[in-house]
Amino acid sequence: MFSHVRPAVVLLLLVGLGAVPLTAQAQRAPGAVGLGVQAGEPSGVSLKFYTPEGQPAYDVLAAWSFDNFVFLNGRVLFAQPLRVDEVEDTVEQPVQWFIGPGAYVGVYDDGGSEAGLGVSGTVGIDILLAEHFELYLQVTPRFELVRETEPDIGGGLGLRYYL
Repeated sequence: MFSHVRPAVVLLLLVGLGAVPLTAQAQRAPGAVGLGVQAGEPSGVSLKFYTPEGQPAYDVLAAWSFDNFVFLNGRVLFAQPLRVDEVEDTVEQPVQWFIGPGAYVGVYDDGGSEAGLGVSGTVGIDILLAEHFELYLQVTPRFELVRETEPDIGGGLGLRYYL
């Protein structure tokens, strides 16, 4: 139904939300753990750990790819809130952008099983929807080091619930 909508357009629309004054509906608390699902390439289950302000968050994705690849991807995420302006008393928006490095390990099933290992990165945005829910959109370039040496790109749209 939406096959003509490109991921870049969706990303631009969501980034545009950061320019709209919104009242923060929830706070990102140190020690919060979010569990969720991601749809895209890859699709899977996501787990995110928030740390104290100024420290990176940690994200783990157990996923499967359309090219018969099941893998575990771990990332370190550095985030910054999107603000209406840079005035110190600006209320923090429930939208932030993030970027970070990562690595993955997995198994290909192409009639036989082969291990894959590589490095990855991610860039995206997340939005606090309510007290316990976070919506995120990310793009994840990957470069495989073991099995083959080839670049790939993935990404997805996900929803997490914070415990």
